[in-house]
This record gives sequence, C-alpha cells and structure tokens, in this order.
Amino acid sequence: MIKFFLMVNKQGQTRLSKYYEHVEIHKRTLLETEVIKSCLSRSSDQCSFIEYKDFKLIYRQYAALFIVVGVNDTENEMAIYEFIHNFVEVLNEYFSRVSELDVSFFSTVPHSIWQSTPQASSGQEQRYTTKKINLEEL
Repeated sequence: MIKFFLMVNKQGQTRLSKYYEHVEIHKRTLLETEVIKSCLSRSSDQCSFIEYKDFKLIYRQYAALFIVVGVNDTENEMAIYEFIHNFVEVLNEYFSRVSELDVSFFSTVPHSIWQSTPQASSGQEQRYTTKKINLEEL
C-alpha cells in the first residue's frame, strides 16, 4: 500500500506531496527531510529501493526531479518503480517533456494525473492505466 508520494528537486525542495495516512505537519517536514536526504545522497549506480524505518522507499530521477514513493513492506518494488515511470510518461505527454518549472507552476496537473491513476491497495495487484486513458481524463 502506498503511504506517500513526493516530487522533489535536486536541491531537496518538495514540489508536490501526497500522503495516504495522516501524518502531523511537523512530522511530515522531518520525514520529507530525511527521505529526500537519503535519496539525494545515493549515486546513480546504487539501487533505487531503500529500506527506511517501517517502510520502503522507491525513487526514480528524471532530469532535475526525483519522484519518491513510500510503501509498506509487502508492496512489489518493481511494480511501483514502473508505476512511477508510467506517471512520468503521462506528464511528458501532457507537457511535451516535463520539467521542474512545469510541476511548480502547474501543480494541479501532476496532482490530478497522480489522483487519476489507480493506487495500490493491500492484498490486490497493482493495476495500471495507459497514457491515453490518463490524458483523456484531463
């Protein structure tokens, strides 16, 4: 099950976040700081899956953006990794090559695209939507 979703830049600034469990604002800030620090400090040769406290972090870097998804221990890492890639493909279709500025100035678009994709739920397989379906919904 997905616990949270973050889009951050190389400087560690959060550009978009979505939480699926209640986390107090103060704890969110600390969590984001630690998660971003652990992802940004890794080299490109290292694995994109990190065991972090009681959950896993799956992240991908696209140009100056890092997309980080926190999931529980039972979630399939490769499915989430591909899920992130599918999300970025949809953003690239919409923006003709998504950039940090697109996410910053048009934050409702990535947010609505993320909301329109089916989320992983415990005990069920991850389902995907195609770029075509996602773009038609916008």
